[in-house]
Amino acid sequence: MILLLTYAMPPAWVLDAYGAAPVGDPSADIPPFVIVAALLSHCVGFHMLVQIPSGLLGTRLALSRGGLTTYAASLAIAGALTASALPVALRMESLGDLMGLWADFMIRGSLGLAGYVWMARRSRVIATES
Repeated sequence: MILLLTYAMPPAWVLDAYGAAPVGDPSADIPPFVIVAALLSHCVGFHMLVQIPSGLLGTRLALSRGGLTTYAASLAIAGALTASALPVALRMESLGDLMGLWADFMIRGSLGLAGYVWMARRSRVIATES
């Protein structure tokens, strides 16, 4: 949910695509609903390929440590997964474009992972109190 909320401020490529696809222009290459669908699939794909595995592995690796260690481990795993998945998925050749997109993914993902770590830590505290 937090990851989806981070898309309230859309990535630059979405804003560029919307500028290239006006609503009333039938000759536009991409209709606006396809841009929204691509944005949602972008969010779901990142969640499934990066955020879930990094959250689970980070929590598992740092099980006995504090929340900050769990978050750092999850973020490191997310950074590695994102760095390995982006060039394969998008076939980007420019390192500058790749780093900009990687940074965008990591900023959005770090907020979502912070929510996951907080939730996992909170559920563990509640379970030990019961």
